[in-house]
Amino acid sequence: MQHLLIFSGVCAAAFFLFTYLWPRLMLSAYKRAILHKGFGQGPIAVNTLFTEPQSLFANPMDKSYTGSKLAVTGVNRDTLYVMGWLDLNKEAQVMHVPDMAGSPRSTRVEAGRYYSMQFTDPSKNINFAYVGKRTTGTGAGDYLITGPNWKGAVPQGMKQVSSPNNSVLVIGRVIVKNDSDLPAAYNLSKQIQLTPLSRRQP
Repeated sequence: MQHLLIFSGVCAAAFFLFTYLWPRLMLSAYKRAILHKGFGQGPIAVNTLFTEPQSLFANPMDKSYTGSKLAVTGVNRDTLYVMGWLDLNKEAQVMHVPDMAGSPRSTRVEAGRYYSMQFTDPSKNINFAYVGKRTTGTGAGDYLITGPNWKGAVPQGMKQVSSPNNSVLVIGRVIVKNDSDLPAAYNLSKQIQLTPLSRRQP
């Protein structure tokens, strides 16, 4: 009976550690992959968004990309990935998204191309915000991404995305409707970019 209780306690502790640590280990792997190997074309700098290459989307098993963990993680045939790791310690970042709706004034959720920019707090593995068709519409826009200690006024025309952590994992997805749509989807994905707030102020 005593051995059974010990075994049960060990199993419970192992389950708790796995549940608690596994998401953080996965996010740590994402961080290393982004900052050191990217999509197989070299490191992706902090506070930079990088779009999955068209050739990799067209051929996910392309051997020239096998050195990148991002190239073999979550591969799908529906969306192009846009990845980045943010450090908001020094200053806030402005994320620009292009017009996905056909009209820069259209913010109707049902209009335009599907896309989603997911913001994750790596310390807790919590998705704390989304920018995209289902949440903010598909019109062009600028979003101010701020850390927990940021103070200041949000510039006119921008919407604030408040992060609970100065480190942020960004995972974006842009729908590719078919093979002939890939160049257009890639062009729009490349227009999703980050700029330090200091460079956007007059």
